[in-house]
Amino acid sequence: MSDPVRVIKAGDLVAADPTSGMLRMRAFELPILWAGQVITQPGITSGWHHHDKNESSLYIVSGVLRLEFEGSDDYLDAVAGDFVHVPAFTVHRESNPSTEPSLAIIARAGSGIPTVNVDAPARR
Repeated sequence: MSDPVRVIKAGDLVAADPTSGMLRMRAFELPILWAGQVITQPGITSGWHHHDKNESSLYIVSGVLRLEFEGSDDYLDAVAGDFVHVPAFTVHRESNPSTEPSLAIIARAGSGIPTVNVDAPARR
C-alpha cells in the first residue's frame, strides 16, 4: 500500500507531455488526475494542442499567460493570482507576451491522453 500523503519535491518533477514553446513538468499522474507546472519563456508561443477528455485548471504563479483558443480571434491574458479553466477537447495555445518567464500550476482531471498536439484550428 502506498503512503496516504506524499510530498513531491521541486527537484523530483519530470519533463512531460511536450508541446513546442513550453516546458511542462509533471509532479504526479493518477488515472483521473494529472498535476504539475508549466513554464513559458518571454516572447514564446506554444504549438496548438488540446488535452483530450481532461478538464484543465491552471493557477498563474508569476508572469503572464496568454491563451488563444479555437472558435475565437481574441485572446485572454491571465496574470499572477488568476485561475484559468480549459474545457476538455478545447484546441488552444499559450504564449508569454511579457519580459519575464511565466509559471503556472496545472491540475488536470479526467482521462485520456494528457496532451494532444494538433495543427492550427480553423478561425472564425
